[in-house]
Parts: sequence; structure tokens; C-alpha cells
Amino acid sequence: MFERIVLPNGTLPPLAPFPHAIRAGDFLFVTGQLAEDPNTGEVIVGPIDEQVRRVMDNLQLVLNHAGASLEKAVMARIFITDFRYYQTVNEIYASYFTDGKLPCRTTIGVVGLAGFGDVEIDLIVYCGE
Repeated sequence: MFERIVLPNGTLPPLAPFPHAIRAGDFLFVTGQLAEDPNTGEVIVGPIDEQVRRVMDNLQLVLNHAGASLEKAVMARIFITDFRYYQTVNEIYASYFTDGKLPCRTTIGVVGLAGFGDVEIDLIVYCGE
């Protein structure tokens, strides 16, 4: 089974030509989410804590639409433009997972991100039983 997941128009428009996620077998591969405001399509470039919360909320929007949840995330990649944000990103990111059940993770420092945000997160989620 191979299915492209695209949120309905007006929900969270992708900034480039790709789906929000792809389901392949028992796994859901979620495209990196930025701090994009789902109402305006604009990337929030304010304080890092606001950006991280918006990114995590956007991931949840995609997961909800795909019938999945953060609790089954097995891998996350976090891209940040400045490692001074590392602790703040960690604290907010971890608060979205219940009972401390965090997925494996890689954090990568980058020079820039699409939309000029400071954080982007993608996920791989297990959707099997």
C-alpha cells in the first residue's frame, strides 16, 4: 500500500510541490513541517518557542488527517538554524509526547530553512497494530 496524504485546501498549504505525508505499508513518512500558520499559510518567524509549538501542532494536524498519532512516532529529525535554541526546542518537543515515550531522533544544524523559519521537524510513524 502506497498513499499520498494531502490535507484539504485551506488547512495547511504546502510551501512546495510535495504531499504532507506518504503512507507506505505500516509506516507514515511525514514531510518536514515549519511554523506555518494554517490560517494564512505564512511562516511564523517570531520567538523560537512559538515556532516550535506551531511546528508540533502542524505535525499533529497531518497525523490526525492521516489517522495516526505522535504516540506511534518512531523517528524524528529536527532541523534548527541555531543551536542556542536546542534546550527550548527539546523542552517544547518533549511536552507533546505522553509518558515520556519519545521516538528516536536526530537534530541537525542548518544554515537556513524554507520560509525563513528557525525549526523544521519531520517524522516517521508506525501505523501497524
